[in-house]
Amino acid sequence: MSTLQEVYGEPIYSYTRKQAIDDGQQVKAPESLCANAGFKWPVFITREVWDNLVEVPEGVEAQDITGRMWDILWMASLSARKPGPEGPRQFTVYVRNNNRKAQPHTLYMDCGPMDIDDPAPAITIAAGDL
Repeated sequence: MSTLQEVYGEPIYSYTRKQAIDDGQQVKAPESLCANAGFKWPVFITREVWDNLVEVPEGVEAQDITGRMWDILWMASLSARKPGPEGPRQFTVYVRNNNRKAQPHTLYMDCGPMDIDDPAPAITIAAGDL
């Protein structure tokens, strides 16, 4: 049986999840929060989502990283439970980045292999409107 590389040749370019994590472009969500939200597979969040929706801006009161991460994971979990077509799921999370009203943000969640050479499933959450 031939490997993909034997059939198609050397890849032109590949960027692995491990490289994305090492480069800081993806952040692994804490396993305990993921499990509490109902996820059985690892969840990764893009740097853009982390910087804009998980990290608490300076001066914003009554917010913390764990609570903001929980809100994203919980809304993603609810979206995953809805019937619908396969493929990326869109969901909305409300986040307060100032001391006034929370604003809606559209996020996308998709399931795919953990990495190029690891077919185990993993979930990625990315921004749709940032």
